[in-house]
Amino acid sequence: MKFLSTLSFLFFIAISFAQNPDKKTLGHEELVTWNRIQSEQISKDGNWVVYHLHPEQGNKTLKIYNAQTKKTITFPRSEAAKISADSRFVVFKIKTDWEELRTLKRQKTKKDDLPKDTLGIYDLNSGKLEKIAGVKSFKLPAKWSGWLAYHKEIEKIEKDTTAKEKPKAKIKKESKKSGTKLVIRDLNSSEETIIEFVKDYVLAKEGKRVLMNSTGKDSTFTEGVYLFDCQNIALKPIFTNEGEYKNLTFDEKGEQVAFHLNLDTTKMQIPPFALAYWKDGLTQAKIIVDTTSKILAENWRVSENGRLRFSKNGQQLYFGIAPLPILQDTSVLDEDIVKVEVWSYSDAVLHTQQNNRLAREKKRTYGAVWNIAENQLVQLGSKEIPEVRFGDEGNANYALGYNDMPYFKEFSWEGVSRKDLSLINTKNGKSKIIARAIEGYTSFSPKAKFIYWYNRLDSAWFAYEVASEQLRQITNNEIVTYYSEIHDTPSHPYPYGIAGWTENDRYILVNDRYDIWKIDPKGNEKPIKLTNGRVNKTRYRYLRLDPEERNIDLSQPILLNVFDEKSKGSGYATLDAKSVLKTLVFDAEFRYDSRPKKSENADRFLFTKENFQTFPDLYLTDMNMTNPDQISNANPQQADYSWGSIELYEWTDLNGNVLTGQLVKPENFDPSKQYPMLVNFYEKSSDRLHKHRAPYPHRSTINYSFYASKGYLVFNPDVPYRIGYPGESALNAVLSGVTSLIDKGFVNREKIGVQGHSWGGYQVAYLLNRTDIFACAESGAPVVNMFSAYGGIRWGSGMSRMFQYEHTQSRIGGTIWEYPLRYLENSPIFTLDKCNTPVLILHNDKDGAVPWYQGIEYFVGLRRLNKPAWMLNYNEEPHWPLKLQNRKDFNIRMQQFFDHYLIDTPMPQWMERGVPAIEKGILQGLEMKE
Repeated sequence: MKFLSTLSFLFFIAISFAQNPDKKTLGHEELVTWNRIQSEQISKDGNWVVYHLHPEQGNKTLKIYNAQTKKTITFPRSEAAKISADSRFVVFKIKTDWEELRTLKRQKTKKDDLPKDTLGIYDLNSGKLEKIAGVKSFKLPAKWSGWLAYHKEIEKIEKDTTAKEKPKAKIKKESKKSGTKLVIRDLNSSEETIIEFVKDYVLAKEGKRVLMNSTGKDSTFTEGVYLFDCQNIALKPIFTNEGEYKNLTFDEKGEQVAFHLNLDTTKMQIPPFALAYWKDGLTQAKIIVDTTSKILAENWRVSENGRLRFSKNGQQLYFGIAPLPILQDTSVLDEDIVKVEVWSYSDAVLHTQQNNRLAREKKRTYGAVWNIAENQLVQLGSKEIPEVRFGDEGNANYALGYNDMPYFKEFSWEGVSRKDLSLINTKNGKSKIIARAIEGYTSFSPKAKFIYWYNRLDSAWFAYEVASEQLRQITNNEIVTYYSEIHDTPSHPYPYGIAGWTENDRYILVNDRYDIWKIDPKGNEKPIKLTNGRVNKTRYRYLRLDPEERNIDLSQPILLNVFDEKSKGSGYATLDAKSVLKTLVFDAEFRYDSRPKKSENADRFLFTKENFQTFPDLYLTDMNMTNPDQISNANPQQADYSWGSIELYEWTDLNGNVLTGQLVKPENFDPSKQYPMLVNFYEKSSDRLHKHRAPYPHRSTINYSFYASKGYLVFNPDVPYRIGYPGESALNAVLSGVTSLIDKGFVNREKIGVQGHSWGGYQVAYLLNRTDIFACAESGAPVVNMFSAYGGIRWGSGMSRMFQYEHTQSRIGGTIWEYPLRYLENSPIFTLDKCNTPVLILHNDKDGAVPWYQGIEYFVGLRRLNKPAWMLNYNEEPHWPLKLQNRKDFNIRMQQFFDHYLIDTPMPQWMERGVPAIEKGILQGLEMKE
């Protein structure tokens, strides 16, 4: 047993506080109390910004910023805020205090008796807040204003203990089955309309209407679907009858309604759902499709699992149909049912994948359309065309069909999906195949004039013109390559994507590594480069500011994100109609938000900027980036803590190549001193140099700012891979980088640890058998035996793992029969006797990505060889711990492990003696040996 010596204790204190004696060191409390900014919104008039501060553990806080007064209003314990369409109100939920709720749970308070949410309605003009208790949900209209709908929680009816006789009449009670009160509120007058026993409700996007399903109250208000007209303050019955109602749907303008209904009262095994439709002028909704409709083939039905949607112009109603499911004979006893899986080599899909998809397959639907004006029902999808997508927001006369069934079997070992494409006429259902075995993303252009895709087999973009039925290859990679230039896996390279289409589908804007190109999908014009980033290794990407935007208008200035590959800095630029690039802001030391937000009706723009030391707070400015105002200060307490800095580090590897990585240094770094160092890596991470690493209990990796605050160096090297030799590639890059840093003189060569998870965990395990440079290592969910892993299953998807080794991340480049020596050489299990480094392994028993037995093979092998090793298995957790209590625990144990070996703190009891099964969940063994 090791005891903490006076010298090592003083070293620990010196390292932890050498940065700045007046500042605190980050601890595990900060990992769960540090704020994140979530759900930021900007009002349509640009005068208000709403966002939430969200700690990992504790209460959320709502912030409302006034852009005119530059003041912020704070509402504690508040979340889920929405701004009304007229920028007049903010509506949100007020929650019970987090600690108070925990206290009630400790007291075993029943769930139904716990405090319910309160609705907050804040008037931005008057500054008044109104609270309404017991609210389950609320909805604000997207395009119209002045109204709010909120759904109440179940109201408990208190028993009258003074009554001598029970009431003769049975009073209907609210419940999940019968529904609760829906309140529709005029926000301007505060007048409310209450509809009782509502189960579901939706708001129209544009028309001032609310659609709901109520189970009814009495003979004056019966069960059915009702429409509330906010303009006329009138409740209209759409369809009334006892039954089951699902998927209430409006068209865009709120003038048409569709829903599924089941009027069967005999509780059939397969509910006979029908499709109902209503529009203005009808006194009652009519049945469009039911079990007797001709569109349904024998043993097919309307599926309540199919999404209902109207086309944008309201002329088509899309729905789903499905074959009748196979049912178990109810007369067969459970004890007589044989449950056996029959696996056949001829199966197109592995049984594991079938089981994974079972719930979805039971709900699978096939597309159909009702052309409303023609009263014409057309089946679009089928078992031969299982997936259908609609063009021009449903307005087009054609749909795009996908069929990946012919390629299911190869998917098991190739890991990529191929599909045949069909063009389907939505007026008559006729289809024809327009392309086969397409490997890549496929879609309609916005106006559905073209179907476009990138085919990885050809490394090229294609466009199929619907009107002329012509297919054209629109890129050829002669001037520039539109596929990944740094692709390093044994597979076909991916593209850099597209920016979008110009108006009326005239041009498609395609990205290369650095620039945006304007390409004629008809092939009549030569491609035009709109930006000029390749010269300086600067990447330009289009920023879509309007979530409903369909076309890129090049006649107006467009906003671009700018990224410099050399400095890793970024910023924003505009491109005007004359293709003139204007840089609005660029900073080599910062990372600018790649998903900024713009107000809909004003020249105001919301963004963040960050680097290692700067939290990504919110900034508000105009579209020219004139004097941005910082409007949030999520974590002012950061100034009280030692933090550190980050820099780009370059070195030369064993082959003479210049490599790049990230180096984190503690605050007040002194190059004349020696520091313990943690090495953490995955593949290539240096492009994220300026990402802020806020304290956070991560599920799988170390927190850089946390360890820097404690006095550690952190090194993250980029790894360039050679196909067939991934382990050797990692060894070359990591070891050359570490030794290069040791040569600088500020790294304590005896106190270097390494950490990685999944692919990183594998690489860590490989390194430890070939070098003793590390004092300790944490390896999370590692593959240590590529032979057994190759034949394993990714339980999260049910897929065979073969594709990973043959084509993707594991980079072997072939089967175990083609390259058995590569699998042998890259499997740490076969050289485990060479490992002399203490190892902490994390591998959970419900891992759906890396089989749990890989961690077991690693641990029992080390244990058999009497190598110091520990394994953490968080029961019922997947590839990494997700539950907060488990993430907190993992971070504590990982820190204790590293601190013990790297700064000589005492060994905790869980390392000294383990945690016996009988103590699991009771005694954690986190206490230090005194």
